[in-house]
Amino acid sequence: MSSKQPPHNLPISARPPQSWQQTFLAVLFIVLFDLGCLMINGSQFVFLLPLRLLPFRWSRKLYYSGIRYTKGSFGCLQILMCQWFAPTKLVVTFERDGIGKFTDEDIAKYVVRDDNGEAVGLDLPTKFVLIANHQMYADWWYAWCFTYFLSPKGVHRYVYITLKKSLRWVPIVGWGMQFFNFIFLARSWASDRVQLAADLTRLGRAAEDEHRPFCFLLYPEGTLISQGTRPISKKFADKIGVDDLKHMLLPRSTGLHYSLRSLSPRIPSLKLLDMTVHYPGIPPMGYGQSYYTLRSIFMQGVPPPEIHIHLRMLDVKGDVPIGNLSSLRPSTTGTKKKGVVEVEIPSSEKDEFDAWLRRLWQEKDESMGRFHETGSFTAKASSSPHVDIPVQLHRKTEILDAFCFFWPAALAYSWKRLKVA
Repeated sequence: MSSKQPPHNLPISARPPQSWQQTFLAVLFIVLFDLGCLMINGSQFVFLLPLRLLPFRWSRKLYYSGIRYTKGSFGCLQILMCQWFAPTKLVVTFERDGIGKFTDEDIAKYVVRDDNGEAVGLDLPTKFVLIANHQMYADWWYAWCFTYFLSPKGVHRYVYITLKKSLRWVPIVGWGMQFFNFIFLARSWASDRVQLAADLTRLGRAAEDEHRPFCFLLYPEGTLISQGTRPISKKFADKIGVDDLKHMLLPRSTGLHYSLRSLSPRIPSLKLLDMTVHYPGIPPMGYGQSYYTLRSIFMQGVPPPEIHIHLRMLDVKGDVPIGNLSSLRPSTTGTKKKGVVEVEIPSSEKDEFDAWLRRLWQEKDESMGRFHETGSFTAKASSSPHVDIPVQLHRKTEILDAFCFFWPAALAYSWKRLKVA
């Protein structure tokens, strides 16, 4: 019986052996993905780093414009790898009415359609913090792909994430992440607190001053839900006297609270975009990594046939209890941090935000339970219209972008913009 089920419904350990065709495609994926990464990183070192070292304002602007192009190239490379080796689509639904929810008019207004009337993206606000439940290591891949479909031109060039400091000097990957201005943390809050404030202050102010999109991707659960982390969440729930969740881990509020308070003064229109994500095949109380890994998706050819995303959007200043921002004070610790605003969070405001985030996660957990039972995140399936967006590039020329072949054109375009400015 189980052998007749679609492969994504089976745990990875119970799937049939890999065929020679799958092995060939796995080798081809490795070659093409590594080639794309090498082309992107090589462009950063050979063509962009010299611009960064020049002591001119125009060269710095040209450098950062080129870096954004290479980051967009990596976003296109991810989409292309899905398109060629792991086809899937985004099935997007919307929380409707009330705070943080979409009206019918909003949904019609935000959906971008091509000449044939097919949905190809979402025209949402482009300065936001993106949060989601965390089930597997491929979550970040699909979240980055999702940003490609936001606004007519996409937000995939403007994504920022936090990473362990140990990854900073990993050849090619770590170097590229440094060029992308990702935030490296030591996992020690005493030191990370100041570093996070410095980086978010700089990135948020630059996005606002230069009228550019901004996406900071964060997983409040902090780690994957798994057999090892499930008891830790239960222990934490018992410690603070609340019920543990069934389909997610209890979120930790400190990093998100601190990030929102750091960014909100720099980006007055900042939104909080909340995604609840479900992958077909993962059963109730199941663990995502047992069904989907980067290897099983791209090298064994078993992607999720569709990715269900339920969206809620909140205005950070109006809808999220981030607290009284007058408590911010300038930092005086170290010359490199001088002028950076540190966030001091009173315990009462921290408790209020913590309770608010737990309520949000409780609602997400309940909606995930409904999805397992009814196939819909909402109480009535008919009350939440969905939009299907194939995970594929909008234009064939972006295949060349994915391998950074258009860097000369990007530099020439940036140079022309600078001359006009």
